[in-house]
Amino acid sequence: MCKIIGPQFTAYLPVVMPPLLRAAQIKPEVALVDSDDQVEEDEGWEFVPLSDQQKFGVKTAGLEDKNTACQMLVCYARELKEGFAEYTEQVVKIMVPLLKFYFHDLIRSAAAESLPFLLESVKHKGDDYVRDMWNYICPELFKSLQTEMEPDILAVVMESVASCVEVLGVGFIDSLQMEELVEAMKNHLKKNYDKEEERKNARKDEDYDEEVEEGIEEELDQDDYLLGKIADIIHNLFGVYGEDFVQVFDKLTEYFVAMLAPERPGLEHQWAICVFDDLIDFAPNSAPKYQQHFLQPMMHYLSDVNPGVRQAAAYGVGALATKFPGSNSTYLEFCKNCIPNLVNVINDPDSREIENMSATENCISAISKIFKHIIGQDNLDEATVVTWLSWLPIQEDDEESVHIYGFLLDLVENNNVFALGKNNTNLPEIIQILTEGIINKTIKSDDHPELMARIQAFILPLQKNEALWTAILAKLPETHKVLLSGQ
Repeated sequence: MCKIIGPQFTAYLPVVMPPLLRAAQIKPEVALVDSDDQVEEDEGWEFVPLSDQQKFGVKTAGLEDKNTACQMLVCYARELKEGFAEYTEQVVKIMVPLLKFYFHDLIRSAAAESLPFLLESVKHKGDDYVRDMWNYICPELFKSLQTEMEPDILAVVMESVASCVEVLGVGFIDSLQMEELVEAMKNHLKKNYDKEEERKNARKDEDYDEEVEEGIEEELDQDDYLLGKIADIIHNLFGVYGEDFVQVFDKLTEYFVAMLAPERPGLEHQWAICVFDDLIDFAPNSAPKYQQHFLQPMMHYLSDVNPGVRQAAAYGVGALATKFPGSNSTYLEFCKNCIPNLVNVINDPDSREIENMSATENCISAISKIFKHIIGQDNLDEATVVTWLSWLPIQEDDEESVHIYGFLLDLVENNNVFALGKNNTNLPEIIQILTEGIINKTIKSDDHPELMARIQAFILPLQKNEALWTAILAKLPETHKVLLSGQ
């Protein structure tokens, strides 16, 4: 109901919250019994052996009610935002202790998930209020980050930390808290490194077989998922603190450099490159300090078999072109030297298969950024522009579309003869590319208002020339004509 009617649901909170808060605070009945005691689990108890002599039991009656209540509280905080502020103090005092509620995984998960939503709900109350709430949340959340044993729940805890960083912004995580957070991430990265060494040894063991490999692959998937969550935390820390995070990042750098080594798993390459991409994006002044670690791996992994690795590497090349523009760019030669690898990815026969699409479109975007920011459109020859146009439209990446289609509009707005063709013969193709972007939603008016405004400004004069517009429409598919009739 809350999801359906949105903010109007706040009117019902005085009715629904009291029983919900009571249910969320249900305390389970527990018992320590001798192993030979005959207590049936179907009587509503579940037991875990502690030793040969004893077992620990929890009565499950009420736990599902508690779980449901916690999930509902997460929903209310997420959907109602400021409308839930009246209840955040009560709810946060329920949720934070539940980070240690080891009787039920989903309750711990809900507790972690709720915390950034609760912080967001009270941001309008001022920095001091938010800081007090964060200082109450932080110790247990960071402790959970270090001690949670279930990988699925640990991933939720990591998501919560990343979201809290983003919601809080600058000025709330103090130096001691940041040190604790970095130490927790460092421990996870070290553990991941050690586990990969153990997997290598397991594959060399005389008992290695298909069943062992299945276990290794399952563990590898779990570890990759957690590495992605750590990368998300670092992404938000760079996003919030920019250059000020670099000194802290120094304490983690060695682990990401190690992950770039050729013998490490491909997914480690992906996440390590993503972290250096964030460094380039959010702390570009510090990028040259680390370039000896990421430049050559970034170029090399453009040709990786894993599309996620190719995508991360291509994004990094494009970021360097964007953040270090001009014909005197520090990375002029590097970006130019990456173009052949980027083109090879785009021209691969399987480049438009669904699993490769994001990597391919990031390569198109990287080349677009190099052309725009490093080489300059006036220095592109006809064959280059025609080839670039042949890669369009893109089908999937609505984040990179603004760079790709933005460069296309740069060309036509500057009357680039290679793009427009002799006597503007390429106009129907350009119109079809842009309208296809709108149809497949890689161009969205809500997300890309400036880009959409430029498209409309380009099309409007053409529509006023009736003969020209009729000739253009005659060469377009029916779906595109319908869209353009509404312009």
